[in-house]
Amino acid sequence: MRGIHTLLRLFAAVIVAHLLCTTGAAEPAAAAAAGRIRKFLDPDNHTNNWAVLVCTSRFWFNYRHIANTLSMYRTVKRMGIPDSHIILMLADDVACNPRNCFPATVFDHPQKSTDLYGDNVEVDYRGYEVTVENFIRLLTGRVTANTPRNKRLLTDDKSNIFIYMTGHGGEDFLKFQDSEEINSYDIADAMQQMWEKQRYREILFVIDTCQANTMFSKFYAPNVLSIGSSAKGENSYSHYHDRDIGVSVIDRFTYYNLKFFESVDMSSKHTMADLIGTYNISLIHSTPGVRTDLFARELEKTYLSDFFGAVQEVELTAEPYPIGKHLV
Repeated sequence: MRGIHTLLRLFAAVIVAHLLCTTGAAEPAAAAAAGRIRKFLDPDNHTNNWAVLVCTSRFWFNYRHIANTLSMYRTVKRMGIPDSHIILMLADDVACNPRNCFPATVFDHPQKSTDLYGDNVEVDYRGYEVTVENFIRLLTGRVTANTPRNKRLLTDDKSNIFIYMTGHGGEDFLKFQDSEEINSYDIADAMQQMWEKQRYREILFVIDTCQANTMFSKFYAPNVLSIGSSAKGENSYSHYHDRDIGVSVIDRFTYYNLKFFESVDMSSKHTMADLIGTYNISLIHSTPGVRTDLFARELEKTYLSDFFGAVQEVELTAEPYPIGKHLV
């Protein structure tokens, strides 16, 4: 990936030099074009967003964890991140469960206004593929040679990654399908490998589980912003018990995050500080945690779209840029 960026920068340098030589450095259009090319290839700027959404639970009574993940999936897609840049890890055993009185559907509210399962859900890791090993391999890029493209996190040093996890956990651990656990050290080491291998520019790590804030206490890789639903010794609570379905359909922390996002679109100028400022302990019933010491930017200057959006700036011009026939 580093080699590709090097070739792009060399090609861009040729384009910039030709623009300035053929039209003159004083020409506003040429100077502006050269500036945009330099900005795009600036290693300090990010060019793409990815989302890794992980539900670590299975079984009918964990319906809300499936709904948490699918609700977040719906949000990042609505904000502009395409399926090609979303990795969804899901047990996927709820929609067609024989106890589901609304077959082939998943809801996050008793009003059942939005079917989260719908027609456009692409599950990349399904059922027993959702394991600790596969999750770590996904993050670090240590997948087997025959792993298909949709199961790979094809990020680079200009990628911002949103990682969301939900399930049953405790102090410094999160259970995977009641058969194994991942601990805070595992994720911390995986992120450090990602940084060393230039697999991200910034990471937003969000986790909704009991004692969630302990899961990022061991992180040490740079440029990671972490948010958790509950402090050490606290539970993370469910929300909206549905009498028809017979179980709770979403967790409180995830619900209030999503409620904020319903008022946000892909062109929003809302910041991470705006989102975090909405957290209300009396509503969430636990103490959300935010860790910023590893994150280089101020939350007031970090737009939500830096992680949740995928908007590309497009500028229409009346005339083509004169790059010369020998470069075409």
